[in-house]
Amino acid sequence: MSDVVPLDDGAEPIETMTLPLDQWHRERGGRMVEFAGYWMPVQYEGIVAEHLWTRESAGLFDVSHMGQLYLTGEGVEPAIEAVLPIDLATLKSYAPRYSLLLDENGGILDDLMVTRWNTGFYLVVNGATKWDDIAHLRESLPDEVTLTHLEDSALLALQGPKAVDALARIAVGDVAVTDLTFMKGGTFKIAGIDAWISRSGYTGEDGFEISIPAENAVQIADLICQQPEVKPIGLGARDSLRLEAGLPLYGHDLSPETTPVSADLTFAINKRRKTEGGFPGAERILGELANGAATRRVGLALEGRQAAREGAEVYFGDQKVGVLTSGGFSPSLNHPIAMAYVDAAQAAPGTALEIDVRGKRLPARVVSMPFVPHRYHR
Repeated sequence: MSDVVPLDDGAEPIETMTLPLDQWHRERGGRMVEFAGYWMPVQYEGIVAEHLWTRESAGLFDVSHMGQLYLTGEGVEPAIEAVLPIDLATLKSYAPRYSLLLDENGGILDDLMVTRWNTGFYLVVNGATKWDDIAHLRESLPDEVTLTHLEDSALLALQGPKAVDALARIAVGDVAVTDLTFMKGGTFKIAGIDAWISRSGYTGEDGFEISIPAENAVQIADLICQQPEVKPIGLGARDSLRLEAGLPLYGHDLSPETTPVSADLTFAINKRRKTEGGFPGAERILGELANGAATRRVGLALEGRQAAREGAEVYFGDQKVGVLTSGGFSPSLNHPIAMAYVDAAQAAPGTALEIDVRGKRLPARVVSMPFVPHRYHR
C-alpha cells in the first residue's frame, strides 16, 4: 500500500509507502513522517519520555521497513563470502551476526545481519538501502543462488530491560525466550502464529527482534502492547537510543566514503578473512588494518546544553579535523553527545576539540563509546 505525497515545487509526486501497522500507529497517536520511503511514527507521547521508558521498561518499535532476504541454492556459502567479509564456517545455526556489504574500494554499501536458517541464510538489511542491496546482490551472486525478498513479513523490535518479561508470557517454542542469549534466536509461536525471534536489537538494551507474517502484524502488536511493561516507541527515540549506545546509522555514520577500519567496525571482518582476504575492497581494508586509516569514527561529549547536529565541522585549534555524522541531546546522560569522523591524530580519547555550530565554537572531548553501557543478555 502507498500514499502519493505532492511536492510544492511542481516536481513529480513522490510515492510514500505504508507499513502493515500504518493505521495501528495512527490510531495510537503516532506522528507520522516519511522515512526510507515509508510513512513511519517519529513519536507518540514524546521522544524523551519514550527514550527513558525503553531504558527503564520495554518499547515496541516497528522496523518493517527493513529488508528481510533469504538466500538459498547450490554454492550459497562461497557466494556470500565473496560479497561479505564473514566466515560462515564459524556461524552457528540461528545465531545472527553483524556484517557489511562492501564495494570494490572497501566502502560500506550497507550494514546488515546474517543468520544461518536451515539450508539458507536470512539477511536483514537497512530500509533506505534495501532496493540497492537487492540489486547489488542479484548482480553479484551466481545464478545458482536464489534471493527471495520476504515482502510478506513484518519486523518488530521489542527493546528494554523488561522486554523478556513481556515476551516470555506470549511466545512459545522448543526453548523459552528467557533461555536465549544475546545474538541467539529460534522459531516460536505467538498466539499460534509462526515467529522468528532473535535476542538482538539496536538500542544497546536487552531485547528481541521478531519476524512475523505481515497479515498478523496488528494482532501481534496488540498482544505485545497489552503487556504492562510495553509501550509503542517511535523513530525519534530509536535514534537517540542507538546514538547513546554508540551504534552507527547507515546513511549518516556509514557510507561508501567510509571503510570498516575508519568506522571502527573491524570486528565484522572475521579472523580468517583478515588473513585470506577474498572480499570486495580487501586490498585497501587489509592495508588499513596494517597501517591505520586516515580518519576514525569517534564519540564526542559536548560541554554545556547545546547540541550539535550532522554536518557540523570539528576543529583542533584552527585546523579543521573532521565532521559530525550524528548528534543530539542524550536523555540518559543529560548532556549533548555526537559521533564524528576525525583525523586519526585527534582520535584518542580525551582529545579536546571544538565543534562549529553556526559560527559558535562548542567545546567537546573525544570519549570512548558506547556513551551508555550496553546491557545485552549474555
